Amino acid sequence: KLAGCTLFITGASRGIGKAIALKAAKDGANIVIAAKTAEPHPTLPGTIYTAAEEIEAAGGKALPCIVNVREEQQIINAVEKAVKTFGGIDILVNNASAISLTGTLETATKKVNLMMDVNVRGTYLTSKACLPHLRKSKNPHILNLSPPMNLNPMWFKNHCAYTISKYGMSMCVLGMAEEFRGEVAVNALWPKTAIHTAAMDMLGGAGIEKQCRKTDILADAAYCILTKPKTFTGNFIIDEVLLREEGVKDFDVYAIAPGHPLMPDFFLDVETDTTAMKQERYGAAQEDKKLSGSQQEGADGAKVKTESAAAKPSGPVAETFRVIQGAMSEEYVRSTQGVFQFELSGDGGGTWYIDLKTEGGSAGFGKPPVTADVVMSMSSADFVKMFTGKLKPTLAFMSGKLRIKGNMALAIKLEKMLSQLSSKL
Repeated sequence: KLAGCTLFITGASRGIGKAIALKAAKDGANIVIAAKTAEPHPTLPGTIYTAAEEIEAAGGKALPCIVNVREEQQIINAVEKAVKTFGGIDILVNNASAISLTGTLETATKKVNLMMDVNVRGTYLTSKACLPHLRKSKNPHILNLSPPMNLNPMWFKNHCAYTISKYGMSMCVLGMAEEFRGEVAVNALWPKTAIHTAAMDMLGGAGIEKQCRKTDILADAAYCILTKPKTFTGNFIIDEVLLREEGVKDFDVYAIAPGHPLMPDFFLDVETDTTAMKQERYGAAQEDKKLSGSQQEGADGAKVKTESAAAKPSGPVAETFRVIQGAMSEEYVRSTQGVFQFELSGDGGGTWYIDLKTEGGSAGFGKPPVTADVVMSMSSADFVKMFTGKLKPTLAFMSGKLRIKGNMALAIKLEKMLSQLSSKL
């Protein structure tokens, strides 16, 4: 269906961009690899030239172009080269993206600039450069790898700059789909679950891939969208939802580890605690609000039955840390190499720590003996649920119940340790 079509794909040297390119290449498409990796990267796989070799081997024609989407002239030069080489542009995939999952005070200005420049400005300028050529195509498409705009505050509070930048890409879809209705289809595509890419390895560390799907699922969903008529426009599409509508039934083929629980992606509300979600959404959650009687409000805005910490010092939190201390091993320390501080509200709350960096390891009440690599804030009730396997840390983070500051890769390592410990708790 895409034979002879020319696709201009940003960030196509690896990951999702390359997967979409290879899917189109099987039809005999022309692929413009607009990415900045010309020389091998010390930690990231692939260059525009290795991607070109794979595309040619898959049956397509490749045009590698050095493009940093922060540089407008590089975009313009690559578009001109694409038109000169292939006679036009039929499809633009805005895939290049930058990410930093950090709070407002922790996000360096250069990181803010990077995310805004790559995600919003890069998407806008690449679309602008390609549109005059797209309008001449028989079935032109722009596809942005960006989420549906979910204004639930929980998607802003932990990484405001990143959220703004990704929603900026989605707003390009909203505006351009209407502006070019009848001429060019403009849609957004987003995964339902985490996708295993080099970026995910950097964010999550070793072992994260088991909770992810392969890039193939986005390639297949993108192919479905790009082969539809240009009247299919202005849609915010979730990969799994579209593929189910297209008749796909077996999603295990997309899993890195079939049967293993999958991590939901950002910006899609997870149905965990609907009460807390509603409160988050409408701004009704009031953390640290003092309630009369034997109820106190947890960090997630839900009312939790509690008893006075002074009256019962050996409560669930203290008991949990006692078991953690008893389960300490050199293996945990050697494989984790991190210090975790917990700021808990509610019964048995206060500051607690787990030291998995110092020889022998330790856990208990108060601040850790050395500076923490990760600080986690949540209600004590959710903390106990998390350590007894009743609440997945990933789910707690995604639903706003857990706030993480510091090294995200170490936070993921802690989750692996929890899965081994939960049987003892």
